[in-house]
Amino acid sequence: MFIQILLLIIGFILLIKGADIFVDGASSTAQNFKVSKMLIGLTIVAFGTSAPELAVSLKALSVGSTDMVLGNVIGSNITNGLLILGVAAIIRGITVKQNTVKKELPLQLLISALLVVLFLDKELNGIGPNMISRSDAMAILLVFSIFLYYIISISRHKIDEDSEPGKYGLVKSLLFVALGLIGIIFGSDLVVNSATKIATTLGVSERVISLTIIAFGTSLPELVTAIISSLKKEQDILVGNIIGSNIFNICIVLSLPVAIYGNLIPSSFEVLDLITIIGMSILLYIFAKTNNYKITKTNGIILILLYLAYYTAVFIM
Repeated sequence: MFIQILLLIIGFILLIKGADIFVDGASSTAQNFKVSKMLIGLTIVAFGTSAPELAVSLKALSVGSTDMVLGNVIGSNITNGLLILGVAAIIRGITVKQNTVKKELPLQLLISALLVVLFLDKELNGIGPNMISRSDAMAILLVFSIFLYYIISISRHKIDEDSEPGKYGLVKSLLFVALGLIGIIFGSDLVVNSATKIATTLGVSERVISLTIIAFGTSLPELVTAIISSLKKEQDILVGNIIGSNIFNICIVLSLPVAIYGNLIPSSFEVLDLITIIGMSILLYIFAKTNNYKITKTNGIILILLYLAYYTAVFIM
């Protein structure tokens, strides 16, 4: 147990330092290419910080741990949208660009709704248990390809001519991105593995482990990156990271392993999990839309309270 706690601490150190370097590198890369930081947040930062979730899902489904795959995705998205954005908003109110409210946030809601519909459609029609089939996964991957096309369109038409010179040269910026990502991935790996072993020793169920320890552990890169981005006033990277990570989690972290290994039929999942992931997406849109495109500190407190309420319900149930 002592060794696992030590590895947990080392993992946190790697995460924090890795995220610090990663944000600096990503921001400088955007400036070097004169590309908007929102685009960098939606791509490099989002995909990079979601790498731990993908690694966990591929490993879990390959050994038949279906609850861990779904719990990893749902728990990570809820943690991203409620806890991480909530903490970042309390540190400094988050300004959300008008284009994000009109496009990226509705897209996150659409993909979350698609996940819920595909998960429940067979049981609602009386033709089988709740599941994500390989054909469902392929449909989600198709939606993701549209998202990628949208991102490519942004990169072609949204060049920031007035951006400041990069903090570092291009080579050094990309090196910082790579080094930060390595620290994030290895740190997350240490945190998740050690925390899971500690939880397993205490006899916690796979669903609870996946929704709590695994989800929180794999979301630590987003949490640390969001805090550091907020402190450094890199809010475009912060918002792009969260939205991009949530989309990536559903479209790749969940769907790619299912497309590879076949149907995902969880043994124990509650409707509450699905309601929360939809409600979170709606709430974020409402907050950003009704507060002059800002997620305020008060909104942040509400998000964190909802996060605590959800996990209180998880443990009670």
